[in-house]
Amino acid sequence: MLDSVSLPERPNSTSDAGPSTSAGPSPSILPSQEKSLTTIFEIAHTLTGLCRLEAKLASVIERLPSLVQMRRGIVCLFEHDGMPEIIVDDGRSEGRDARCGGRLPQGAIDQIVATGQPLIVQNVALHSIFSSSEVEMMLDAAGNTCVAFIGLPIEIDEKVVGTLSIDRIADNGTHAQLEDDVRLLTMVASLLGQTAKLHCVRDRGRLMDEEFRLQKQPSSELKPHGRERKKVQVEGIIGDSPALRAMLEKIELIAQSNSTVLLRGESGTGKELVAKAIHERSARAKRPFIKLNCAALTETVLESELFGHEKGAFTGAFNARKGRFELADKGTLFLDEIGEISASFQAKLLRVLQEQEFERVGGNQTIKVDVRMIAATNKNLEEAVASKEFRADLYYRISVVPLLLPPLRERRTDIPLLAARFLKNFSNENGRALVFDSSAIDVLMNCGFPGNVRELENCVQRTATLAHGSSIARDDFACWHGQCLSATLWKCGPEQVARQASPIISLPARLSMPPTQAVAHVQPVGSEPTPLEPTGRPNIGAAKVTDRERVVAAMERSGWVQAKAARLLGLTPRQIGYALRRHGIEIKRF
Repeated sequence: MLDSVSLPERPNSTSDAGPSTSAGPSPSILPSQEKSLTTIFEIAHTLTGLCRLEAKLASVIERLPSLVQMRRGIVCLFEHDGMPEIIVDDGRSEGRDARCGGRLPQGAIDQIVATGQPLIVQNVALHSIFSSSEVEMMLDAAGNTCVAFIGLPIEIDEKVVGTLSIDRIADNGTHAQLEDDVRLLTMVASLLGQTAKLHCVRDRGRLMDEEFRLQKQPSSELKPHGRERKKVQVEGIIGDSPALRAMLEKIELIAQSNSTVLLRGESGTGKELVAKAIHERSARAKRPFIKLNCAALTETVLESELFGHEKGAFTGAFNARKGRFELADKGTLFLDEIGEISASFQAKLLRVLQEQEFERVGGNQTIKVDVRMIAATNKNLEEAVASKEFRADLYYRISVVPLLLPPLRERRTDIPLLAARFLKNFSNENGRALVFDSSAIDVLMNCGFPGNVRELENCVQRTATLAHGSSIARDDFACWHGQCLSATLWKCGPEQVARQASPIISLPARLSMPPTQAVAHVQPVGSEPTPLEPTGRPNIGAAKVTDRERVVAAMERSGWVQAKAARLLGLTPRQIGYALRRHGIEIKRF
């Protein structure tokens, strides 16, 4: 097809400039390279035109045969919920409900979106990521010859918002040619990402103009609208799972008040990040955010650190010093590991929280402050109160607004995003270019991670440090060879680990499975459906059977309506569709 598509000859604007100008290509540029540069220039020119985005994408697909050898090309852009919004196939544009007539290779698209890396397949018939129907469709269209596939992510600010994919007839030079095609298509995908971003900016500008118009419009003329929940984004907190979204929405609400907050969660769930997010979204954002780890200090040092001391208060106190409460005046004080402070110091802290006043060590002048306190612990405070290790009055004083942080096993769909970010940070710090392949993601999705996000980051750094090549595979992980020491912490089940932080509130368990299998039960906020299985960690060895039964049960409860089943499981409609295809579950029609 490459030979059958020709470009119109471009006029040589310098042919009359003098005898030294040649009508042919420059000696340093091969004809094929000049043709590729010309096509990319024409694609860039097309994308800057003033027309609908769908028309631009269709024009790009029509020009791609002049750039690479291809049989069919597809551009797919996603909505915020992960569903296809625009699909352009061979110049035809279809909406999100059309699904491009089933021509979109769903499994391949899943992997590209999850990893953010190009996918190159030399023979689709030999790769497990393509379903039998997809392989049959490709081979029939190609006359039952060998078909190769290339797919690349379309990104906006490092976030995958779509994919560009082509398939072609494979030949003897496929491997080298595919690498050349990937380099050219990467440039096209980058141009498509910039174009999609510009359209988003323009749409945002139109929305701002509309909002300004509505603000100036009399309130009596405005029609009432239902409550709309916007998606909350917090810097440093990565993920899009239902459990994490519910927590972020609570952060947005908690930040609007001055109430004392108690963060509950296992070690490594990001309590300090959450505390900082609450501060930065509150009215105290421009005031100090002071933090202190109570477990790292003795009682006498902790008292001096929090309340300050006067000159000569003790040996070595050569000057007066302000404490953390004074430094946090009009701002926020974050006390981590508050469950580790001694019983005698608890009484002193209680008075400060109640009266917002204290005296420095060695001083007699009462100092009043205005401080919002956020405390955090991974300890079972209820058991500590029952055993007289923690004062009940202090417990009630700090637990005004408790916020439970979900462990990583309850937000498994966030693992690929977190791992990709950690690997990117490692590559930038060490001057390497490492990526995960699909088998590596499978290993991470099946790990227990009792240390949560912190342990995941350590696992990624350890594996990346010891990796030999540029791609991290399943065999590079220590757990794959039975050498992961932290695995002993979760063999007995995560509910025993979670008991430290959440003795009363029981959260549903997530599944240990790859992204395309991730059908974990997370009860949405405000919903009342009963769980599909009892709380606890499923048997990893029987994960596939358990997952299939859970999906079937949700589908039967929802009358085989995928959207309703997705809500029951706390997933998007797209994820429930992947799970149905993965497990080979036939949808019943009524």
